Amino acid sequence: MQTRVLTGITTTGTPHLGNYVGAIRPAIAASRRPDVDAFFFMADYHALIKSDDPARIERSRLEIAATWLAAGLDPNKATFYLQSDIPEIPELTWFLTCVTAKGLLNRAHAYKAAVDKNVETGEDSDAGITAGLYMYPVLMAADILAFDAQQVPVGRDQIQHIEMARDIAQRFNHIYGRDFFVLPEVVIEEQVATLPGLDGRKMSKSYDNTIPLFAGGSKQLRETILRIVTDSRTPGEPKDPESSALFTIFHAFASETESMAFRRALEEGIGWGEAKQVLYERLEADLAPMRERYENLMARPADIEDILREGARKARAIAGPKIAALRDAIGLRSMSSLSSMAAGKPRQAAKTAKPPRFASFRDSDGSFRFRLFSSEGDELLLSKSFKDPKEAGGVQRRLKTLGGAAATLHSLPRSLVLELDGEPIATAPDYADDMERDEALTYLRAALDLLAEQEKSE
Repeated sequence: MQTRVLTGITTTGTPHLGNYVGAIRPAIAASRRPDVDAFFFMADYHALIKSDDPARIERSRLEIAATWLAAGLDPNKATFYLQSDIPEIPELTWFLTCVTAKGLLNRAHAYKAAVDKNVETGEDSDAGITAGLYMYPVLMAADILAFDAQQVPVGRDQIQHIEMARDIAQRFNHIYGRDFFVLPEVVIEEQVATLPGLDGRKMSKSYDNTIPLFAGGSKQLRETILRIVTDSRTPGEPKDPESSALFTIFHAFASETESMAFRRALEEGIGWGEAKQVLYERLEADLAPMRERYENLMARPADIEDILREGARKARAIAGPKIAALRDAIGLRSMSSLSSMAAGKPRQAAKTAKPPRFASFRDSDGSFRFRLFSSEGDELLLSKSFKDPKEAGGVQRRLKTLGGAAATLHSLPRSLVLELDGEPIATAPDYADDMERDEALTYLRAALDLLAEQEKSE
């Protein structure tokens, strides 16, 4: 059984060596595990809170997507998408906003820190604070809850946001009387490697002490490494590996055997200039192949966009039905359902008072298929082709006991796909628009529920 793990990627700035070792490399390694269903999204809506420079936002999205792909993220194994390509996220953000207590948002660390800074400088407490910053926790909750993410790996500074997402989800579930949302669990990244920067402090854009990952190529990498601050010990004098930024960075990339050899060289008095050259060569061995992939991707932005759009399609196949169910729950239903209720008739979603029925047939190529019809004769599903009629019958028997809640249904632009055991086995007819498709999704789940109820009673 897989665990869905969701990771947001900030889309501001240019990735550096610390980002790779501390976040990119371990996240990609985790995404390759067979027990993980990995979701990675480019948090470009969040970036708008931090930056109002369109060129920077545009460039950063491209650079960071190319970086993760070049570093080994496999879009066939992970779902990789742009936050802004998922219209269900802002819609869900508003649904959640309408149940979120203002007092909860008042306690958010980022908002409180901004207020405290204003008070300290004698400004109005809300000076320069946007509603975007204030509402950040709700948008983050929507990022997580739209996909029923079970685990969210974060640093300690982000724990509060996951706790708030749980609080918001529980409140929504309570108000509308059903467990619509999976409550996400925090995964604390205790072992995240932290690299020292050029000045010995933590490598960070805030300190302007970073070593570029790909920017500037090998020449820039070498020149930056030569600027790492070292002590005044001369060639021949022993150096302390434990206090050396060079050794810490080297060890993050090297094998134990390589690290031991570099440690001995430092202890035996290698000169700092020579040690920096050794570090450069070790980093370049790992980074050069990735940099080549990165540069190829950067030269083909349309290919990156295609990958992200395919990821968005996969993500929306999950978020779309979720939002359709939520719209129904909170009363944003088709107007036709109101006219039926006003006339004393049940809603169309429950129109199948008599059970739906299957109709099997043989196709022109000799294969076997079946249709699922509502009690009124509307076609709900058309199966794929089966070579063996027994196999087609077995699928029908499973559908009779499945029930609507357990059905895996994916939304296409104008249709629906039903899966069993991860394999598409039937499709719905084409619909006129998204609203008609989403309404049909509700009807189909209701029909599957009626089939299951009938099977139990027989």
